[in-house]
Amino acid sequence: MAFLEWSDNLELGFAEIDNQHRWLVNATNALHDELIHGKADRAEVEKLLNGLVDYTLTHFVTEELLFHWHNYPDDEAHTREHTNFVTAVREWQKRYKAGEEELSEEILEFLKHWLLDHILKSDKAYAPFLKAHGVK
Repeated sequence: MAFLEWSDNLELGFAEIDNQHRWLVNATNALHDELIHGKADRAEVEKLLNGLVDYTLTHFVTEELLFHWHNYPDDEAHTREHTNFVTAVREWQKRYKAGEEELSEEILEFLKHWLLDHILKSDKAYAPFLKAHGVK
């Protein structure tokens, strides 16, 4: 069983965004596997953290452009959530690069809860709006 299970209730109905969310879930699971199962390879953990930040930025731009193009009314609040996420993960990157070892459970729980909460609440909130504006 994976640390973070993908399920149909995480689907928004937008192929590109759903694929990006699946990637984030898989990346979180890869980070979990690296941190939890034995001695973590520092270079691999840094690579996974870097990949998470890079990919979330790409994903967030996808969502934010759709918000802008369709005048999504909660654009600012949703974008703030994205900014807060990137800030938190960058802080963990910095701490891990500085040699801090005790980040495993803290960052994994944050990622799991943030992704689930963000997709199931914030992202699900914009889905009907974008669908009503013809986004597929």
